[in-house]
Amino acid sequence: MVALGLIAAAAASVAFNVGIVLQAADARQEPAAEGLRLSLLAHLARRRRWIAGLLLGGVGFLLQVLALSLAPFIVVQPVLAAGLLLMLYLGVRMLGERVGRAEVAGVVGITAGIGLLAWGQPAGIETVGSETAVISVMGAMVAISLVPFALRGRGRLDSATFVIVASALAYGASNIATKLVSDGIDSRSWLLAGIWLATAAATGVVALTTEMTALQRRPATYVVPVSFAIQTFLPVVLEPIYLTERWGSAALSGVPLIAGLLLIALGAVAVSRTRAVSALVAG
Repeated sequence: MVALGLIAAAAASVAFNVGIVLQAADARQEPAAEGLRLSLLAHLARRRRWIAGLLLGGVGFLLQVLALSLAPFIVVQPVLAAGLLLMLYLGVRMLGERVGRAEVAGVVGITAGIGLLAWGQPAGIETVGSETAVISVMGAMVAISLVPFALRGRGRLDSATFVIVASALAYGASNIATKLVSDGIDSRSWLLAGIWLATAAATGVVALTTEMTALQRRPATYVVPVSFAIQTFLPVVLEPIYLTERWGSAALSGVPLIAGLLLIALGAVAVSRTRAVSALVAG
């Protein structure tokens, strides 16, 4: 069963990364003026290649769910993260992007960090400990993810890096809302489940819009690893605020957890400070 889980995880990783490369290829063909507008998604939805990438992402999600049902989290997550190396390869071969040692080292660091997080995660079932806390955390994440829309076209304040951060935060908020939909269904609280489903959909649109805008402005080999790192880093830091998750139950007193967070942070910094990215920023 574990072997099948590994195969499913590897297939999910391939689907995710091929899908985002297809979407990136079309996103950068849209006018820059469409960035941070819903019209960007409307235009992209008319492109078959972009739709194919979106569908591949959906297939990847289903394969990820299958992988987690067949293999432990500690096994699945590093395999998914290792797919970032495929992203670097596809970025060079399909998008003509430049990838150097810094990007490779950064992605390896992120992958190793995620492996440590999976190993060191606190034991026990995650349940929402405070609805006020989860709403506060989600509210803050959504508010920050909307800031780029307010700063659109305002010179240096309209930062591509901040758009990437906003996208990662919006995806994080959408993931939290999706978990709450599941909790609502389990408890037969249909109204709450409906509210969280609408929230997940709305934040998902914000996440997709900011992600496509980021792919217009920066290489996919920069956007995807940095966004992936943020989406992995933040839950570990924020979940103890609103979940009944105890860091005291983490493996080896939390040492792998802390080491994993540091590696992910350093990996993201390595990717974001490459010569290729610096040249794009300067240009």
